[in-house]
Amino acid sequence: MKTVASWWGGSPEPRRAPRPGLLVCLLFLSPLYAQVRPVPPPGVPVPPADRAELEAGLAALGRRIDALRGVALLPDVEIYHKAVRYALENNEFFRPDEIPRAKDLLRQGQARADLLARGQAPWTTATGLVPRGYVSKIDRSVQPYGLVVPETYSPGLPRRWRLDTWFHGRGETLSEVNFLSERHRNPGEFTPPDTIVLHLYGRYCNANKFAGEVDLFEALDAVKRQYRIDENRIVMRGFSMGGASTWQFATHYAGLWAAAAPGAGFSETAEFLNIFANKSAPPPPWWERKLWHLYNATDYALNLYQCPVVAYSGEDDRQKQAADIMEKALAAEGMRMTHVIGPKTGHRYHPEARETINQLVDAIAERGRDPYPYQVRFTTWTLAYHQMKWVRIDGMGKHWERAKLDAKIANDRMVDVRTANVTGFTLEMGAGGYQLDVAQKPTVVVDGQKLTAPAPMSDRSWRAHFRKSGERWAVVESAEQAGLHKRHGLQGPIDDAFLDRFVFVRPTGTPLAPGLAKWVESEQNRAIREWRRHFRGDALVRDDSQITDADIASSNLVLWGDPGSNQLLARIAGKLPVRWTGESVVVGKQQFPASTHGLILVYPNPLNPNRYVVLNSGFTFREFDYLNNARQVPKLPDWAVVDTTTPPNDRYPGKVVTAGFFGEAWEFNEPRP
Repeated sequence: MKTVASWWGGSPEPRRAPRPGLLVCLLFLSPLYAQVRPVPPPGVPVPPADRAELEAGLAALGRRIDALRGVALLPDVEIYHKAVRYALENNEFFRPDEIPRAKDLLRQGQARADLLARGQAPWTTATGLVPRGYVSKIDRSVQPYGLVVPETYSPGLPRRWRLDTWFHGRGETLSEVNFLSERHRNPGEFTPPDTIVLHLYGRYCNANKFAGEVDLFEALDAVKRQYRIDENRIVMRGFSMGGASTWQFATHYAGLWAAAAPGAGFSETAEFLNIFANKSAPPPPWWERKLWHLYNATDYALNLYQCPVVAYSGEDDRQKQAADIMEKALAAEGMRMTHVIGPKTGHRYHPEARETINQLVDAIAERGRDPYPYQVRFTTWTLAYHQMKWVRIDGMGKHWERAKLDAKIANDRMVDVRTANVTGFTLEMGAGGYQLDVAQKPTVVVDGQKLTAPAPMSDRSWRAHFRKSGERWAVVESAEQAGLHKRHGLQGPIDDAFLDRFVFVRPTGTPLAPGLAKWVESEQNRAIREWRRHFRGDALVRDDSQITDADIASSNLVLWGDPGSNQLLARIAGKLPVRWTGESVVVGKQQFPASTHGLILVYPNPLNPNRYVVLNSGFTFREFDYLNNARQVPKLPDWAVVDTTTPPNDRYPGKVVTAGFFGEAWEFNEPRP
C-alpha cells in the first residue's frame, strides 16, 4: 500500500469500470429520447396477489398516519409508507425479492405507528441500525436517512458524540424500498467506535447535488434535534459517487467539518468526462462551461486549507483520476495532499488502506475542528457558497469569476484582509471567539487600506461589515444593500430556485401566443414528473388563481405560460427585465416571435424580492445527463430564449437561441455572441 504524504486534499467521484448488466454511457449520444435508457429503469411486474396485499397494507398504514397527524416523530413512520407507495405507483420494484422487502417495511411502519399511538418511540434511544426521516422544506416530502448508533450511546450521558456522514455510491435502482431495507441490515463500510454514522439517501442518485445537497443539511438538522452531536467532530465520508459528494462538501463547506475522507468519485466535470477529446462533437455552450464552477471541487481546492482531507484511490481504479486532479489543484495552492492508494486494487477499498484511513481520520477527529482559526483562506465563484469560518463574502464584482478573500488575525488589535473580485464582506465571531482585545477597536487592513472596526462585545463576540465603492473600502453598519443585488440565496442560476421551497404555478387563462401553449404544458408536466423521479418528492402545484400571500412570502414561484395565460405573471410582467406582446418576446435588444419562442428565466420576485420567480422551467439537466452524475450540473444560466419549433429532447427544452446571466444588480446584460 502506498501513502502519499501531503497537507489536505480532495478526490472526486471515480469513473466506473464496466460491469455485467450495467451500460456504461459515453458523453455524446443521440439526442433522441428513445436512445437514452430510462433512469430509474422500469421495474418488474408485481403479481396481482402481492399488489393487493401491498395496497391493503398501504391503506391501513395510511389511516394510522392520518390519525397521528401533528405528532413530532411521525416522519419516522411516514418513510415506510412513502417508500412502498412510490415503488408501487411508479413501477419501481426492480427485482422480485424487493416485493417481500416492501411488505416487511409496511410491518415496520405499522409497528412504529402503534408505538407512537401509545406515546412510545423506543427507536429514538436505540443503538444499532436505526432508519429515520424528516420533512423537507423544499417540497414537504418525507425523506429517509439511516443511522448506525454505537452501543456506547446513551441519551442521558453528559457528553456529545462524533458524527460521520456516509454518501452512497451510484445506484440507479436505489429506491426508498431498497435504501430502507439496507439501512435495517447493513452498517456500511465504516463504523468508527463511539461514533454515530449518518447514511444519507440524498434524494436518490444525484451525487448530492441540488436538492441532494440540501438533504445533507436537513438530515443533519434532524439528527442534531434528536442526538447530542459534537459540532466540531463531524466527518464527511463516501465512496464512488459518494466520494464525489464528499469532495463537493469538503471544498464548498470546508469550515464546517473536522475532516473529509473521499474515496474514488469525480471532482470536476470536463476532464472526468473527457469532454473536449471528441473533436467532432460541438463543445458545451459558454454559459454551461461557466456553470461548471458551481460544483467543480477543483475550483474550490484552496478552501481545503480549512479542512483536513484523507483521499483514497485503488491503484487500478479509473476513478483515481478524481484524487489525482485534486492533488494538482491543491499543489497550485501550495498544499500537499494525503492520498492513500490501495495497491493493485480496482474500484473498492483495500483492507490495509482502510485501516490506514481509519487511523488518520480518527486522529484528526479526536482533535476536532477549530471554529475560529487565526487565518482563513477562502475562494468561491458564486455567493451560493459565501461563508468560511468567521469570513463571509456579501458581494462579488462578477459572478462565475473567481473571488478570493484571505483574512488573518495579525495580533489582538489588527486583522489583515486581502481580496479579489469581492465588493462586500463580513468578519464575524460568536461568543467566546478569537480573543481580540475587548477594550480596543481593532484596525482592519483591507487590501492595504487601514480601517477602524467596531470593538468586540463583552462576551468576546465580534462583527464588522465592509463594503467597496470604486477602489475604496469602508466600514458599514449592515451587509444589506438598498435595491436589487445578487446575494446569498438570491444569486441564480435557474436551478438555485429548487434548493428551497417552491410552488409550480399552473396557468388557467388564454395565452398571448396560443402556439406556445402545447410546449408550456409539456414542459410543465415533464418538470412535475421528473422532480418525482429524480428528487423523490411531489412538487407543490397550484393554479394561478390559488396562490396566496403566504405562498408569495414563503416560496419561490415557478410560473408557467405568459402574461396572458398566467395571471400572476401578468401582475409582475411590467417589473421584469423582458417584455411580451401578442407577436413578440423582447429580450434586451432582441425580439423573437412569441408564437414559437419560449422564455425561461430566474429573477427576484417583484412581489417579494427575497424569493425567486422562475419562468417555464424545472431543474435544467435532462435525460441524457441522468446517465452520468458528473453531467448533472446546471444546463441553463439566469435566462434563456428557446425556439420551440425544434422539439424538446434529452438535452434541452428546444433550441436555445440565446441565453445569459444577469449582472450583480440583476440588470440585463447583452449575451455573448
